[in-house]
Amino acid sequence: MEGVYAVAKKERRRTKAGSPYLALELVDPSGRIEARVWSDVELLDSRFGEGDAVRVLGRVERFRDRLQLEVRSLEAADADPADFAPAMRRDAAELDGFLEFLAAEISHPGLRAAVGRFFEDEPVRAALRGLPAADTHHTYAGGLLEHTVGVATLCREAAQLHPRLRADLVLAAALLHDVGRTAELERGPTFRATQEGRLLGHVHLGLRLIEQRAAALEPEVRAELLHAVAAHHEARGARTAEAAVLYHANQLDAAAATRPVE
Repeated sequence: MEGVYAVAKKERRRTKAGSPYLALELVDPSGRIEARVWSDVELLDSRFGEGDAVRVLGRVERFRDRLQLEVRSLEAADADPADFAPAMRRDAAELDGFLEFLAAEISHPGLRAAVGRFFEDEPVRAALRGLPAADTHHTYAGGLLEHTVGVATLCREAAQLHPRLRADLVLAAALLHDVGRTAELERGPTFRATQEGRLLGHVHLGLRLIEQRAAALEPEVRAELLHAVAAHHEARGARTAEAAVLYHANQLDAAAATRPVE
């Protein structure tokens, strides 16, 4: 096979015999494949770096039940590496419409305004369309948008089934639960963590962003919104019903997205 791809990962390793080789992960909008450079390592290593676009010629083989590319030749390509980030299959415009519909369902003035401050911000909307949700699920450009819509939809349905839930609170928390990813990750194809992202993580960054843009919220409502977002990865940390629903909706959407299709 021959084609142009982006280098999402590049590591220099040694075989058991001590010979150097390159372990790569190549990506394009259709997905990812692991690749190995066994020959001319020094020469080829100097031609590209992680995050670059490259033209590759190689042979695809099966290794431990997975496809792997043995690289025969490789050179830098004159292309924008971001164009080769793995992409979602769903229509981004349709998901954008769902996002706006869900945000419009919030009737509480303060929560609606707080959510609106994020989704009326074009850099935030662009990050939702261009970043993954995590490195274990929705791992492609736009995965963050897809996951946000999925989790918020599940929370909306739960609130309709259980009227005792504060629908506005759980929906606002769902829409903002991963907003910290917009400050944690850089654009593709590597989706590297920013310096703040490496040190603080998306939950802390999200809480900080929400505190900045939801300062006008009543203190009690702001505290419960922040708590739900803070606990969306911690079942035992959820001290309100809304936080517990968000936790389980997040887990469900992540699990459903990674389940193999028979």
